[in-house]
Amino acid sequence: MDMRILIVDDLARARQSMKALVGTHPQVAALKEATNGREAIALAESWAPDAILMDVCMAEMDGLQATRTIKARWPQIKVIVLSMYGDYEAQALAAGADAFVNKGEPPARLLQALDTVAGQ
Repeated sequence: MDMRILIVDDLARARQSMKALVGTHPQVAALKEATNGREAIALAESWAPDAILMDVCMAEMDGLQATRTIKARWPQIKVIVLSMYGDYEAQALAAGADAFVNKGEPPARLLQALDTVAGQ
């Protein structure tokens, strides 16, 4: 299955790192980026990604609020919430996220989470 992935993070360096990593995944066909939750919602509507890698702490609209909105409107879109802070895991899952990955974990963990949600 060719996946369309949206990377949402307010830090350009974080987006570039995730893009480089996720781009190595054989099932990833297309990647787009957003810098906050509002942009993520707009792209979810216009581009219909298969999965979204969503940072938690962002200006304008945080990742938890964006996840709630996206999962309510497009439940088929898989959302993987990413944060340096494990404290957000319960909140992310409560917001409807399909998975949570701590940014401090090895990069392979993110690819593993992508495989898991793609198979759901």
